[in-house]
Amino acid sequence: MDYDMTTNHIKSLIDNNCLDEAIHLLSHRIETNKEDDEAYYLMGNVYRKQGNMKMAMFYYTSATEINAHSPAAEAYRVLLDIRNFINPDYNP
Repeated sequence: MDYDMTTNHIKSLIDNNCLDEAIHLLSHRIETNKEDDEAYYLMGNVYRKQGNMKMAMFYYTSATEINAHSPAAEAYRVLLDIRNFINPDYNP
């Protein structure tokens, strides 16, 4: 695999807020391997970092559909807890 598409490189991009580049590389990874649950999980992390919880949850769900043991399952549960906590119906 090309260095630019390795998990460590992409995590570094996410950590350094190079999110557009991370999305570009992850999109390519997903296009070339629809079963790459790690790419879906990392894409969820990018969107979470951008504050787009809907897209983050979509990618976390996609990752767990491929691999039920993905760390995306826990990330999804955390986002649900956050969403429920800030929901005005529960916490006016």
